[in-house]
Amino acid sequence: MVDVMLNGIVISRVGEKQADKITKKMVDLRRKGKIHPEVTIANIKERGEIRIDTKEGRVLRPLIVVKRGESTLKDEDINKLETGKLVWKDLVKAAKIEFLDAEEEEGVLIAATEKDITENTTHLEIHPITLLGVPGSLIPYANYSRGDRVNYGTSKGVKQGVGVYSLNYPIRFDTFTNVLHYPQAPIVQTKLHDVLHFNHHPAGQNFVVALMTWEGYNMEDAIIFNKSSLERGLARSTYFRPYLTVENRYPGGQEDRIELPGSDVTGFSEDNDYTSLDEDGIVHPETWATGDSVLVGKTSPPRFLGAMSIFRMGVESRRDTSERVRHDERGWVDSIVVSENIDGRKLVNVKVREDRKSEIGDKFSSRHGQKGVVGLVVPQEDMPFTESGVIPDMITDPHGIPSRMTFNQLIEVLAGKAGSSNGQLMDGTPFEGDPVEESKKILEKNGFSSSGKEKMYDGKTGKIYEVEIFTGVIYYHKVRHMVANKIHARARGPVQMLTRQPTEGRSKLGGLRMGEMEKDALVAHGASLLLHERFGSDKTKVPVCLKCGLTATHDFAKDRSYCPACSNEEVEWVEVSYAFHILLQELISLGIYPKITLRDKG
Repeated sequence: MVDVMLNGIVISRVGEKQADKITKKMVDLRRKGKIHPEVTIANIKERGEIRIDTKEGRVLRPLIVVKRGESTLKDEDINKLETGKLVWKDLVKAAKIEFLDAEEEEGVLIAATEKDITENTTHLEIHPITLLGVPGSLIPYANYSRGDRVNYGTSKGVKQGVGVYSLNYPIRFDTFTNVLHYPQAPIVQTKLHDVLHFNHHPAGQNFVVALMTWEGYNMEDAIIFNKSSLERGLARSTYFRPYLTVENRYPGGQEDRIELPGSDVTGFSEDNDYTSLDEDGIVHPETWATGDSVLVGKTSPPRFLGAMSIFRMGVESRRDTSERVRHDERGWVDSIVVSENIDGRKLVNVKVREDRKSEIGDKFSSRHGQKGVVGLVVPQEDMPFTESGVIPDMITDPHGIPSRMTFNQLIEVLAGKAGSSNGQLMDGTPFEGDPVEESKKILEKNGFSSSGKEKMYDGKTGKIYEVEIFTGVIYYHKVRHMVANKIHARARGPVQMLTRQPTEGRSKLGGLRMGEMEKDALVAHGASLLLHERFGSDKTKVPVCLKCGLTATHDFAKDRSYCPACSNEEVEWVEVSYAFHILLQELISLGIYPKITLRDKG
């Protein structure tokens, strides 16, 4: 027997022979318009179930219906669509287009193109590009690439690429944003660029690129940049960070005040911290602010109210809670908005901007998932150059191509070179774009080698390279992961209260965690003495009882040490990690006796 399920609930049971008939009958009723076109029917024979779904939230995909080895959508239908005599709904009503979900797709045979239709084919893709989805269809020649690389390209390019995310960005206060200064439309495009109007808000630039290993600074996917290109504005962006302050009200009538803090306030900083503030306690626009600079002066009532803390000599005791720039950021005060929140409390928004010129460590990615960080920035005069004097903006490593099989990247470099030499946009639509032969013909017509390779000269010595170098034009994204937001180091700083080890994370002035593998690397490197420094961040001295071996107590007032367990005063101070000291205390709390036996080092 086969279960008939409606939205996951069994409503009937039928015989196996009837299951196919029921499924076919319901599909016919849907195509005749007797059932809603968005109802899906799937006969899952492996599980013995017919699943009928009508729920919202399902992803449905339009497909062309194929009958007797022929597409039901004819040329005259397409002509009527173009002239407006037919609309999409008419095709659905006529059962030439139908919507399927993932479950019903399992039981049909879909052809990518009309050439692929066989006698068993049930449906046809509207266009093969619909296999890729919206971001994937923006990748040129995606059909020449592996699926995982197409996924990488969508993530690194469309989602994380820096561009102009919104035209009203100057008046917005988003969490943190990057805006590219000179975004360009790609030379190699797909048809979806026009459909989605992607050229109106591009998120990258066309780079002149050479594929070569240049002194090894681009190994492991790193990128070598031309310094002069960066100085001319290539890949330059602005980073915006907003800061928000509210005058809160507390129980008991206490409230915050946005003002210039006075010297009597608890936690008052040195005078030069408040020099950039106006009388109302808010910073001037276009002021240069560095880490921990005060943007909005604010004072708050004491945290814990008591009879003595509310009034001291008749004056209210307040503390400084000013809004400051993050200690690891800096920039110019861009804009300030003073308004009210939903409770009618005063609210101040301050936006800080920083100009970002690309530097070593910044991340870039092509549209094909070939991502890498800048490994070296080279003066233009030291960069290699072609016979015609073209100096590439970027040098990438050819070793990244074979293992990833991103053949479409090479095709884009070739097509980009052809398009820029001919002054035209190239069509890289997957499955039907300009063929490689077209790019080769254009290159030959304009005096280039059809292979895309050129003779190049070493900028330092002037000597010609023994091999020809593959060069061209490719669209690259500056990805929002910039080294300025991630670089992090510390010599000393705050520690956690419980473990006395350094705090964690860049925002808390934290240290870098070193584990077993990092320890092994130091030992293998012959720098094992560093372990004393790295693994001694919570070094402490603990008194240990010589009689019972438990940690003793030290009375600082009387300057004497004694063991609370056996009242012995024979105590020895031992240097241990504070984490070990906590472990001993936790073992005692579990009723375990961790006895420490001491002996002389000698």
